[in-house]
Amino acid sequence: MLKKNYTRTKQKCRVTFKYPNEEQAESAVVAGDFNNWSLEANPMKRLKDGSFSATISLEAGRSYGYRYVLDGNVWVNDPEPDGFVANEYGEENSVVTV
Repeated sequence: MLKKNYTRTKQKCRVTFKYPNEEQAESAVVAGDFNNWSLEANPMKRLKDGSFSATISLEAGRSYGYRYVLDGNVWVNDPEPDGFVANEYGEENSVVTV
């Protein structure tokens, strides 16, 4: 799930990424075009309900591919992204458009 809050100038958008975690993973990160698909740059916080959340400030006027990485090696898509795009591994990435 995505939640977006734009700055007054509309040049940046704070995007909150939330993953429901039905898999009961112990850890999660959000990796994407905005952080060179880093597995360390954007760790997600585990919430009381077991889901994960992270907020990232992104440049507006663009779309970004992203995926969640559970327990360091399980790549999953957002169940409610703005869209999907094919990747070089024969799978799809989630897309957020700001």
